[in-house]
Amino acid sequence: MTNYSLLDLVPVVEGGSVAGALANAADLAAHAESLGFSRYWVAEHHGMRGIASAATSVVIGHIAAATKSIRVGSGGIMLPNHAPLVIAEQFGTLDALYPGRIDLGLGRAPGSDQRVAAAIRRTLDSDPNAFPRDVMELQSYFADDGKTGIVATPGAGANVQLYILGSSLYGAQVAAALGLPFAFASHFAPQMLDEALHIYRSHFRPSAILDKPYAMAAFNIIAGETDAEAEFLASSLMQSFVALRTGNPRQMPPPVEGYVASLPPQFTSALNDILSASAIGSADTVKTGAKAFLARTQVDEIIVACSVFDHEKRKRSLDITASVFAELSKRVASA
Repeated sequence: MTNYSLLDLVPVVEGGSVAGALANAADLAAHAESLGFSRYWVAEHHGMRGIASAATSVVIGHIAAATKSIRVGSGGIMLPNHAPLVIAEQFGTLDALYPGRIDLGLGRAPGSDQRVAAAIRRTLDSDPNAFPRDVMELQSYFADDGKTGIVATPGAGANVQLYILGSSLYGAQVAAALGLPFAFASHFAPQMLDEALHIYRSHFRPSAILDKPYAMAAFNIIAGETDAEAEFLASSLMQSFVALRTGNPRQMPPPVEGYVASLPPQFTSALNDILSASAIGSADTVKTGAKAFLARTQVDEIIVACSVFDHEKRKRSLDITASVFAELSKRVASA
């Protein structure tokens, strides 16, 4: 059985507010929990008017407080932005507050542009070993093994599950070398998905954490009562992608009819590439797309990205998604 989880960028919609986005995130997490989603992740992005999860550890605490059992974490924390000790303390605190429920997905991308990176007071480290070195330092704080000579308080002995994230081959290599679970960001960068999964699985070294690979892949699912409704709802995500790729990130816009048809061919082609790891449509269409994606990737877990302007329509999309995965699981169990 393949697990299914949810990735939430905590979108700020046009006409909305950060407070509204955070309230919606808590409500959506509770709804996802009721539907059987395994985990709920939020991601670190900076300097973007349409994303409210920049203070990621704070948002994770907000989500965990609104839920009871679902795992909550980061997809991810951009580790080069932070001292590993600080992240150990933050996530050690979260684990103390919500024991056994906290995930820490780690990425090496800045989650920002150069100006924002400078404001965060970070410099880009060209050393290819910097990221894995920071991950191992973070592991040392949680293990309280004395290698750093520092006791992270909170953090030492915390039961925080680590994941390595990636949108290229590098993350797959790091996850394999360290024997950690790997999650690929195919919801926006699907081009290297298959190669990354192959590298991760073929180079995996068993560790005290894992004795065999555990692979996750992000997959856009926007579901509606009909294919036409889902395509309409997905136009908000499409507009956001086009705005980002043209250097004009914005708050999530409302959906518009016939959006794809209004685009010039080069934008349509780019959208098709970006959304190649997606299922947009009715329950039957989503089921066909999810089944094909699972057959192609053989991942242990799909983490669903679902960006919809209307909050209630977004919750309905999750209803349909959960029913699809429940049906697929029954078929696997009876096969």
